[in-house]
Amino acid sequence: MEDKQEIPESIPELKKKSSINPKVFIIGLPLFIVQLVIVYFITANILLNKTPAKSSSNKETVTNISDTSNGQQKKRKENFGKYIYSLDDVIVNPAGTSGQRLMLASVNIDVGQEEHLKFLKEREPIVKDLIISIMSSKSLFQLGQVGFKDTLKIELTKSLSLKFGNISFNDIYFSKYIMQ
Repeated sequence: MEDKQEIPESIPELKKKSSINPKVFIIGLPLFIVQLVIVYFITANILLNKTPAKSSSNKETVTNISDTSNGQQKKRKENFGKYIYSLDDVIVNPAGTSGQRLMLASVNIDVGQEEHLKFLKEREPIVKDLIISIMSSKSLFQLGQVGFKDTLKIELTKSLSLKFGNISFNDIYFSKYIMQ
């Protein structure tokens, strides 16, 4: 009889050690997944829309620099990316490198009208000199920073607008930006 009494006592111990509560998986796992989905949608739709993107700030700056009448803005939006003036393979010695380092860039200037494109093509040496002057005044450290390209685009747009006030500049693009 003593053997029979020992068996029932050991069975509850086995149940306590090996039992996993299925309610944790049935309720907990779906709740966790729902929370993940809610956090994703809150982050994607609410928080990311409140932070300004760098490219939109560039477009706002370009708009503020050029003529901001309603007719001109509509004309630029219609011709956005249509008339692009390209300067391929502009080679520059960055400031402070004593000619030891080089930078190669291809600069593309988006203008609002075909007449502006022809105007820039006729004055290519002036445009190229302006771009080389601005880029060669920057240090290697500045040119190597990730966010500095946007700053450089804004500075180039301002300088071009001052030099050629009658042209509406939409944006500036770098198709090559290589430093050695």
